Amino acid sequence: MYLEDPAATEAAGRALGAVLRAGDVVTLAGDLGAGKTSFARGVLAALGLEGEVASPTFPIVLTYDPPEVRLPLWHVDLYRIEDADELEELGLDEATDGGALLIEWPDRLGSRGWPGALALSIEPEGTGRRLTWAAGAAWEGRWPSK
Repeated sequence: MYLEDPAATEAAGRALGAVLRAGDVVTLAGDLGAGKTSFARGVLAALGLEGEVASPTFPIVLTYDPPEVRLPLWHVDLYRIEDADELEELGLDEATDGGALLIEWPDRLGSRGWPGALALSIEPEGTGRRLTWAAGAAWEGRWPSK
């Protein structure tokens, strides 16, 4: 999917947020400045967030809960994680108990992960960006197959 500008990136995030449900894990890969935060802003807007969306680069995990959003969401940025063993302290598995998990920099997960995750990637293309994905069976009918 071609994303011509930040507004298109946010719109793609809104499309995902509209179909997000409890137990979902979404990984979002892309270089610095690729548009991951714009995409997350769209997801959170679709979940009902009216405020600003900060990048969780420094806190690593930002949580959003009802009534602020319709579905609890943990927005995670693993950029500063240097060793996958550090992930145990974050308790990421807890996020999927009644909520969803959006993870930036999923390469830092190492061999850990979620087999049914929707794996998104944003890469520069021309003057915009290209959004690609791999979607497991749990996403059938909710997210395009390609």
